[in-house]
Amino acid sequence: MKAILCKEYGPAETLVIEDVPSPKMGDRGVKIRVKAAGLNFPDTLIIEGKYQLQPPMPFSPGGELAGEVIEVGDKVTRCKPGDRVAALTGFGAFAEEVVAPESNLLPVPDNMPDEKAAGFMMVYGTSYYALKQRANLQPGETLLVLGASGGVGLAAVELGKAMGAKVIAAASSSEKLRIAKDAGADELINYTDEPLKDAVKKLTKGKGVDVIYDPVGGDFTEQALRTMAWNGRHLIIGFAAGDIPKVPANLTLLKGCSVVGVFWGAFTRNEPEMSAQNMMELLQMYSEGKIDPKVSEVFDFEQYAEALGALTGRRATGRIVVRVGA
Repeated sequence: MKAILCKEYGPAETLVIEDVPSPKMGDRGVKIRVKAAGLNFPDTLIIEGKYQLQPPMPFSPGGELAGEVIEVGDKVTRCKPGDRVAALTGFGAFAEEVVAPESNLLPVPDNMPDEKAAGFMMVYGTSYYALKQRANLQPGETLLVLGASGGVGLAAVELGKAMGAKVIAAASSSEKLRIAKDAGADELINYTDEPLKDAVKKLTKGKGVDVIYDPVGGDFTEQALRTMAWNGRHLIIGFAAGDIPKVPANLTLLKGCSVVGVFWGAFTRNEPEMSAQNMMELLQMYSEGKIDPKVSEVFDFEQYAEALGALTGRRATGRIVVRVGA
């Protein structure tokens, strides 16, 4: 089988496609024929040795996929050959075949295409965990989403609306904001045109926002924190801007607010039953039409460098997907 391999840390151009043996499977493993792999920001970090997870060389990147079950271990009970599934892998999804633990699989509804299924679990799982468990977002509260046109940002916009919040989407261009508007955002802020703090103050009539969803980091984190209402919650999702911010601690005191870390991968490991319940609720929302993954670009297997470049160049408006098998 073919796999995209990282044999040395570096940019996407250092990856190679090679023939490798089919992966071995244990009693609780499920072997999957990969149809599509969803790209996420950690994929760009792991190949450069900048992510907390550092697999032994050589390895195939790719943290999530959609495909068809081709073989199951003796102790697997929840799926069978022929089933369509989505899976979390951490790494390894950029390959024609993958083995994943049964616990990391999600059944794919008949009406969900492989490309959407490949980009479903991580962004919606992260955003729902952030808004539901970490922020305890309530109907009627105001949610500010930074980077609102990216994968997790768009998911947060959709979920915020589904949970009854007023959603303010912030992004760096009118085109990105149009996409956020289509996803359900109530108000839009182009933070290249006006200071974030001033725009939020105007939109909230000086009250500020109750919850901030922040996958961007850099200078935007402090700017956003200054827009917080009393008892607000600032969710730290990631640092797409590249810089890890230093937050003035006095702001949290003055505003009586919380800065809350969101590490969805650790949540799935430490609270698997709650994570599984979240996933079932997300599938229900999909079936009801409340959420719908937006796939902005689909690349062929050989175009992996271009696909990863769409993430690092911050051109993505929705999910980037690599088509692996027919």
